[in-house]
Amino acid sequence: MMRCKSLPVLVLVLFQFSMVNSQVKVEREHRIKKNQFPETAHEFIKEKLDEAKKIRFYKETDTTKISYEAKFKKDKLYYSIEFDESGKLEDIEILINEVDVPDESWLKITKFLKEKFTKYKIRKIQQQYPVNSDEPTETTLNNAFQNLLIPSLNYELMVWGKIQDDHSDFEILFGAEGDFKKMRESLPANYDHVLY
Repeated sequence: MMRCKSLPVLVLVLFQFSMVNSQVKVEREHRIKKNQFPETAHEFIKEKLDEAKKIRFYKETDTTKISYEAKFKKDKLYYSIEFDESGKLEDIEILINEVDVPDESWLKITKFLKEKFTKYKIRKIQQQYPVNSDEPTETTLNNAFQNLLIPSLNYELMVWGKIQDDHSDFEILFGAEGDFKKMRESLPANYDHVLY
């Protein structure tokens, strides 16, 4: 009889553990050769990025999917273009500074950070142009390369944050107006390649 009473408690504990665990972004990114990149994505890059410098190719795996990323420098800005496994464009990101975010949006973002964390440090800010199914990828590409502030863009922040006594790295997504969209805990960078 004692075992039957503890079963619901065990199920509840396992459910809560799985819910907490699902918010952790287990993402690993590693550099790959050009010939390991999806062919359709490589063709897209060759066609659209003729002025890009220092193009590097990466494979990114996380708990839900595999994606591919091309990172490069163009017009003095650092870009990242993400593709799915089949080579379909997912989003374009530009590395920016806080002064590049409109004041009203930045106020909302910092208000959220101050309310969420007892202490925090912003490690990286990216302006993200997700592919919209209503418009052609050419439009997304043009918007990103012109660095336009449009309503469909997002701001992705990599933040080290402290909540009570626990601290961790987080990936937080905000809309163009600074409205919170989602937050995931992320693991620290993979340093498996470093030899001691």
